[in-house]
Amino acid sequence: MTNNTSGNDVIGVVIIARHGDREGFYQDPETYTSSSTAITPLGVQQEFQLGALLRSLYLNASSPSFIQGATPSTELFNTTQVIARADAGDEGFVIYDSAIALVQGLWPPTNLSTTRLANGTNITSPLDGYQYIPVESVELDQDVTLEGFADCPNFDANNDAFFNSTGFLQMQTEFQPFLDELPPFLDGRPVTLENMHRSQIFDYMNVQSIHNETFFKNLPPAFLVEARYLANWHEYNIFSDTTPGGIGNIAIQTMLPTIIEGMQDITNSSTGLKIHYSAISYKPFLSLFNVTGVINNGALPEGIVNYAAAVVYEIRQTSSSSEPVIRMQFKNGTDDDTFRTIPMTFPGWDGTTSGGDVPVSTFINAFQPITINTTLEWCNICAQTTERGCAALIAGSTTASTHHDRISPVGAGFLGAGLTIVVMAAAIGVLIFLGVLSTGAGKKHRRAPSGSNRSLHSDEAELHSQVCRSPAIPKSSLMCFVDVLFHWLPMPVE
Repeated sequence: MTNNTSGNDVIGVVIIARHGDREGFYQDPETYTSSSTAITPLGVQQEFQLGALLRSLYLNASSPSFIQGATPSTELFNTTQVIARADAGDEGFVIYDSAIALVQGLWPPTNLSTTRLANGTNITSPLDGYQYIPVESVELDQDVTLEGFADCPNFDANNDAFFNSTGFLQMQTEFQPFLDELPPFLDGRPVTLENMHRSQIFDYMNVQSIHNETFFKNLPPAFLVEARYLANWHEYNIFSDTTPGGIGNIAIQTMLPTIIEGMQDITNSSTGLKIHYSAISYKPFLSLFNVTGVINNGALPEGIVNYAAAVVYEIRQTSSSSEPVIRMQFKNGTDDDTFRTIPMTFPGWDGTTSGGDVPVSTFINAFQPITINTTLEWCNICAQTTERGCAALIAGSTTASTHHDRISPVGAGFLGAGLTIVVMAAAIGVLIFLGVLSTGAGKKHRRAPSGSNRSLHSDEAELHSQVCRSPAIPKSSLMCFVDVLFHWLPMPVE
């Protein structure tokens, strides 16, 4: 393994990548609830090529960006060094399928998976050594990290406010003449600025321009350019906010904990993590660009990233500082041949370090205050009470936070002892009444004969004992007290 010690070595990367080309699909203009769609062969190829580029940069031992300590591309995939996650909610399985294609570009089939049997036969794994790379499927109803914007009432209300704002209404008036020319190309879709987002007007035009030759020839080129401009403006205003912790940035607020955790694990050499990869839609990118300041400082324009676009946060160890630094790299799909460095100027960071590198602690300290770390926290911020498990979580938190302070701990102890005495007396009284326990000095007990009655009593005692031993039954319960009586009391007289 080559060790490129240069005083500014990459020790790990956090990768965030958009899915590849897909078929068209529909999203609600307010809630962004989506219908199903499917990845295309072009989309698979885009993701595979992105993975191959990442491999050449970070897993090629002769590359200046080779991740120090990583398993080189000439060797088999090392599962202890990689975490890969993919959004399995938004846009159907397009994002997950994209992740599978990307990791195949990073770790393609290898002839190292050939083995020779004792009888002299050489066996190669299927597909010429296809490597099985584990990718975690992040389900919508189980995890909010990659889709914090979905099913969020406060986010939806924020969208409604934007659609009713003066700026939005002015924009619609200004571009109404252009919108009036679009109906012949939109297959009956409603033509309003509110519907200009990816799944209504621009997305339909973009997908048809890629896959429908007749549509491509008939659509005036300027129309797609104009529609893209409006879609970029529309979506950036939806998925950004004037303050980092604003509800418009929720798409990245839920992702930040995993991004930060990935950075921390990479800097902690004992974890062995080298690559943390998240496959997502375009939406969190807009929020990410907003909070990291790359829009305001002019490094990137307001807009939707292309298919197979990616941000890579390189974690680098420098010779001038004991603390690793972060360098942001960006590639806008096929528009860029390779990655380019993007300087960040987020709150608390002036961007003065050479190369735009940011100390890891500066990045973490800036964004930890706006992270959404749990689903319950997300439920409260979104004002969601039923969906995505919120009903159970809120009920559980309410129960856990309920306090009964009218009885002190000491008083509770006496109360518990008194109740125990009362219960014991009542139980003994019941047993006397049933004839299980006899009283009086003149009464004598005799051993029960062998037979069914003895067997029945033993079975009952064992049943009570089994119930008492169950973890679901408190040891102080009446059931457990009866268990003691069954073992302690003499047999009834026949």
